[in-house]
Amino acid sequence: MMKYVLLIYAAPDAWPPDEHALALAESIQLCWELDAQGQYLAAAPLHPPETAKCVKVRNGQTIVSDGPFAETKEQLGGYFLIEAANLDEAIAIAARVPGARRGTAEIRPCGPLV
Repeated sequence: MMKYVLLIYAAPDAWPPDEHALALAESIQLCWELDAQGQYLAAAPLHPPETAKCVKVRNGQTIVSDGPFAETKEQLGGYFLIEAANLDEAIAIAARVPGARRGTAEIRPCGPLV
């Protein structure tokens, strides 16, 4: 099995509040299903981008700024950390994530730090 992170992006206004609540409940159900199959590792929605801080270290100095300030319509809204046999299986799981219906589910393999 390989670990994959599914990064969920959407426009800030992609979900009307009532539909967002249903999508969140559906995401929780998906987590339970993946857990029953031994594929769930973690998942969480993220607070809005305006709550983020960016940290850089330059010449030994730690620089903290508000952020992110990416010029993009979609923002990172949450993640799933899963285990899948291969990329095709990870794609099939990402297609089940409600956020992929109104935004994008980016899949990245997680490799060991060696």
